[in-house]
Amino acid sequence: MARVKGAMMTRKRRKKTLKLAKGYYGSKSKHFKMAKQQVMKSGNYAFAGRKMKKRDFRSLWITRINAACRANGINYSSFMNGLKKAGIELSRKMLSEMAIHDAASFAKLIETAKSAL
Repeated sequence: MARVKGAMMTRKRRKKTLKLAKGYYGSKSKHFKMAKQQVMKSGNYAFAGRKMKKRDFRSLWITRINAACRANGINYSSFMNGLKKAGIELSRKMLSEMAIHDAASFAKLIETAKSAL
């Protein structure tokens, strides 16, 4: 049986890595060895970034809710405690949207939370 050399698969693998490294600065987009290292590092950053995005959005929602609560004379922690005691389970994302787009219903939620305390 004939010996199979790996030129085609090697070239394919290298082209794939260099394609992923397109747009990187200097030799990181030109040389395979440097590109491979940078693509690995970029993948790690992307993985971590997907986790960080969730944290960042949650903190943004909390900040928005807190601002709307303080405008209505209550702080964030008391508001959330009041909602929990009243048995209202809304996500912070939805509360944030309500605070921005539907101030009247958010004010009613605040009244409900205050009465539950």
